Amino acid sequence: MKIVIIEDERLTANDLALTIQQFDAGIEISAKLLSVKDAVRYFRENEEPDLIFSDIQLGDGLSFEIFRTTKIQVPVIFCTAYDEHALTAFSTNGIDYLLKPFTRSTVSTALEKFKRLTQTSKNQDALKLEMIMKAFEVKGTENLTSILVSYKEKIFPIKLEDTAVFYLENNMVHMVTYDHKKYLPGKSLDELEKMIGKKFYRANRQYLVSRNAIIDVSNSLGRKLWVNVSVPLKESITVSREKMPHFLKWLSGES
Repeated sequence: MKIVIIEDERLTANDLALTIQQFDAGIEISAKLLSVKDAVRYFRENEEPDLIFSDIQLGDGLSFEIFRTTKIQVPVIFCTAYDEHALTAFSTNGIDYLLKPFTRSTVSTALEKFKRLTQTSKNQDALKLEMIMKAFEVKGTENLTSILVSYKEKIFPIKLEDTAVFYLENNMVHMVTYDHKKYLPGKSLDELEKMIGKKFYRANRQYLVSRNAIIDVSNSLGRKLWVNVSVPLKESITVSREKMPHFLKWLSGES
């Protein structure tokens, strides 16, 4: 059996490949592709594999664009850190998923399900893939209500209304709730910014802040704004002079 992995994190792709081959040493990993662009080029120049493991959010866009462009007609197992609205779409349309961080057990379960999927026709698989892409896009336009987080080998949702700030520290994104608890959402700030709607503002490269978390703002000689929030942080949140008008408009609820 030949498998292609589409994942923009090299370490994650390598770990997944190793875990798959631990399930069955006879499986061939035909390619590990890092982007939408790489995958489109690969599938145009090579024959289809038997199965694809694919992350949803890649560095240059959603992996769904790969399947639209190349008309792939093989089963896809999605590796995702998205919250429950996407997972519902996967389950409804009969396509499996791995919730990050994956384990040997979850990978084995997905591969076992692939054996059952192979009993259906490729046309049916292609139809299901089209259905899931449409379902995801419709729901993806809605503001999320919660984010899945990993904590002590457990995965559970944290409501966005309970979240004050997302911030980047040591190349990892953290989220802080109003009761001062910290979690790892497993997403980049860029991904979160696209997902969580207008109740949060990208103050700078390090912070996404909730409107409800802001106590007040102060001006620093007209050069930047200092944002005072209701949860403790190691560093102050600042907004550049260039972003001041847009930030203040957002803070007032106009955008």
